Parts: sequence; structure tokens; C-alpha cells
Amino acid sequence: MRGHGSLFGTYVAGESLLHRTPLWVKGLAVLLLSTSVLVVNTLALTVVAGGLVVVGYLMGARLAPIHLWRPLVPVWPMLVILGGYQLIANGPEPALQVVGNIATCLLAARLLTLTTEGQRLLDGLVALAVPFRRVGADPERFGLTLALMTRSLPYLVGSVADVRDAAKARGLERNPRALVIPVVIGAVAYAHQTGEALAARGLGEPGA
Repeated sequence: MRGHGSLFGTYVAGESLLHRTPLWVKGLAVLLLSTSVLVVNTLALTVVAGGLVVVGYLMGARLAPIHLWRPLVPVWPMLVILGGYQLIANGPEPALQVVGNIATCLLAARLLTLTTEGQRLLDGLVALAVPFRRVGADPERFGLTLALMTRSLPYLVGSVADVRDAAKARGLERNPRALVIPVVIGAVAYAHQTGEALAARGLGEPGA
């Protein structure tokens, strides 16, 4: 089933400079770059930031060019609509800025996931939650929640796609029941299996 993916994206194994760079350095770089292009909001900075991201893909991470455009495929209709609106309302430069800023931020975040294993990302996010232990937060449960989310959401999205394809093959793509009922049943079964797996490990229970 196509749902068995990762919410963080597919990690590409490698020994490049970016693969070896500590997670906190890469995360800080993505944060600073994204914040800069959105706050300063000039076309010159957008071009420079976009160029740095492209260099990061091709030289820093030694990734194939296909990884540059693949993250933009799902969002290209939104980029076209936003760019078209800005072009009509404000002219070509603001249109390029808006589209360029979004694409740069998206590609920068994607580069982080492509060069960092999913478990390392989860561990890094859990580490960020440790200081909040003083106010009652539980970093371990936070990590468990993230792990479940990163596995469950892609599974459910893939389940919807599989059910839609199956219904289309039977000529039932316009039948709501043929789409909704199998997805609901599959989601309930998946949740039940996950609950049983957690219970078998003594997790997910009060006080665990």
C-alpha cells in the first residue's frame, strides 16, 4: 500500500557533507534561511537563497536533480495561483518573490529530511521538548506521539489513494460509500492494531 511512507519524506543515504553535518546545524540553517527570505522579502535575497539551496542539493548533498523538482510537484497548482494573482495585482517582481520564497523554504526543509534519517529527526524534536519537562511535559510521550503520527498519516493518505483506485477500477469512483466505508474500516483496523502493539509493550496506558 502506498501509505507506508514517511511523513518526513524519503531519506537518501549518502556520505556527503550535508549527510555528515549535525542535525542542529542543518536545522538552524534552514530556520535562518527561511526566516530571512520571509522577513526581508526582497527578490535579490530570494534569488541568493534559492541558489544556495540548489547548491546544497547538487553539491552539499550530492543529490540527483530530480530531488529538486519532486517536492514542488504537489504544490505547483498553488504556486501558479499565487503567482498569477501577484502578477495581476502587484506586477512580476512580487510574483517572483512570493513563488520563490515558498519554493525556497519548501526545498530547504525537504533537503533537511533527505539528508537526515527519520529517527534522528524524531530524536532531535524530542530533545527540543526536554526543557519543557519542568512544566509537566513528557518528552518520551511526545516522541511516541510524533512516531505514531509520522507513520499513521502517510498510511491513511495511501489508504485513501488505494481505495480510490480500486473504486475507479470497478466504475464506482462517484459512489461515496465505495470510497468512505473501506477507508473508515481500514483506519479503525489500523488504530486497533496500533493500540494492541502499544499495549503489548506497556505503552499508551495511564502512568506508563
